[in-house]
Amino acid sequence: MTVNLTEKFKDNIVCKGLGITYPIIQGGMIWVSGSKLAATCSESGILGTIGAGSMTPEVLKEHILKAQKLTSKPIAVNIPLLYSRCQEQIEICLEHGVKTIITSAGSPKKFTTLIKNAGPKVLHVTSNPLLAKKCEDAGVDMVIAEGFEAGGHNGRDELTTMVLIPQVRKAVSIPVIAAGGIGSGQSIMAALCLGADGVQIGSLFAAAVESSAHDQFKKKITEAGYDSTRLMLKNLVPVRLLENNFSKKVALLEQNGASEAELKELLGKGRSKLGMFDGNMEEGELEIGQIACSIDRVSRVSEIVGTLLSELGSSLMRL
Repeated sequence: MTVNLTEKFKDNIVCKGLGITYPIIQGGMIWVSGSKLAATCSESGILGTIGAGSMTPEVLKEHILKAQKLTSKPIAVNIPLLYSRCQEQIEICLEHGVKTIITSAGSPKKFTTLIKNAGPKVLHVTSNPLLAKKCEDAGVDMVIAEGFEAGGHNGRDELTTMVLIPQVRKAVSIPVIAAGGIGSGQSIMAALCLGADGVQIGSLFAAAVESSAHDQFKKKITEAGYDSTRLMLKNLVPVRLLENNFSKKVALLEQNGASEAELKELLGKGRSKLGMFDGNMEEGELEIGQIACSIDRVSRVSEIVGTLLSELGSSLMRL
């Protein structure tokens, strides 16, 4: 006996709302999520996402057009609202027919009405139930509730996904998408059991063949142990990093009570590009989630999604 997941999720609110087969969103990660990764993920039946955080509006336009040539299926764009040119990015998405825009790192009130009036769905990333309710009040279509296991920029509350999802489910009536520490079919099943309608997965796809991450970064992800990441820079913008020379410098400054100015001076500009895109494994900023310890090889998107679905099917049968 096997589980027909296409049939199982045909009425799922996330699948129906976003035009996808399985309730899985590939996270939009800085320097990692270009057109190739997004298009390949969408072709596999999930929602591929272009990570606009590392792109100028002009570069974002190129990636959207490239992705649309590679797939006729829906793609999303993740736009961090802390970026000074985020409105230009939104306008490019609207101009080129992007159906789903995922906003993060800012207030959902700022652009949700503008985007929805133009047609696309709006999803917003948040880290606690109070902010999730504010997302609903702002009119977003779905909320992505991200636990602090996640890679990249994180919430200050340090709520784990397992604690966060039931609270957000209770706080809002709109669809809830779980994120943070999800990297297997079993963890997808757990998120659904906790009340999520779907999941967002980032780190697993950072190590995909099709991701735009540097090969050395992918290799370092596969070598990560259970204790290889830390949530750091909490006095600036909390971010989960793989341990390297740079993260050790950050830890030393923080232990010595460094000021915000001192931390900013160390961080400088282009630190994440230096690591994740250019491949400097010691002095670059290497953003990845705790789930990295479970990633032991670089795989193609088709294999990653196939494994997730197989594990999810087995979990459904077992339960």
